[in-house]
Order: sequence, then C-alpha cells, then structure tokens
Amino acid sequence: MEDPVISNKVKASHMQATIEHLQKITVNYSGRLSAIPEEAYCHKPGPGKWSKKEILGHLVDSAQNNIRRFLVAQYEDTPVILYNQDKWVDLTNYQHYPTRDLLSLWILLNRHICRVLRRLPPGAATDGRSLRSVERQSDVSACRQRQ
Repeated sequence: MEDPVISNKVKASHMQATIEHLQKITVNYSGRLSAIPEEAYCHKPGPGKWSKKEILGHLVDSAQNNIRRFLVAQYEDTPVILYNQDKWVDLTNYQHYPTRDLLSLWILLNRHICRVLRRLPPGAATDGRSLRSVERQSDVSACRQRQ
C-alpha cells in the first residue's frame, strides 16, 4: 500500500519542478521574444498559417484555458472546457494586437499559472479528475503546423 504522506511529498516535488520549469521558460523566452522585430512578428508564412504574433496570442489563449482548467478541475469531477483555437485567434485579432502588450500578457499569465499551481492541493493533478480541455488540436502540433 502506498504511503499517502510520501506520495503527497513526491507529487508536491513534481509540481514544484513543473512550476520552476515554467518560470524558467517565461524568463528565458521573454527576452528572446522581446528581441524579435515587429516585421517578423507580423509576417504570415502562407495562407492559413499563423504569424508569430498570432502564435503568441494562441499561447495567451492556452494559458487562459489552462488556468480555467486547473481551477474548475478542483470542484467539478469531469470538467469540459471547450476551446476552438482558430476561432479564438481570429476573433481576438492578434495580428493587429500591440506586440508589447501581447508579450506582457503572456508573461503575466504564465506567472499567474505558477501561482495557481502553487495553491493546488496535493494530488489535485492526479486524483482522477480530467485536467484536459477539449481542443481541436494540441497546442504543440498546432504551433508546428502554423510555422
């Protein structure tokens, strides 16, 4: 039988590692993303492809959906969070969004995710509740296709 105290410590350790990893990504990439020229952000590589600015907007949308997922999963047994990434990017019009504002929003949302994750009760991510949202495609495959 699994010792719940040890199990919760292991889960807390994994969550702390996840939080630290997200913090490092946010710090490391915020500088890199700030250095990209505006023209490069706005360039669309082809019809139906997202610009770098739209990809960043998609990451903002994903962060918002993840925050909702982490919170709702704590009080609903089988949360269903719908997210149509193409519609969100189109309706938000990220192509014409101020790049600095979009980057600031991405940074702040990732910081907020870290705060939310710190407050998750031990085992919240592995207690059998679904933390997945219903999406047309995964974030990673969508970003690869859009480039």
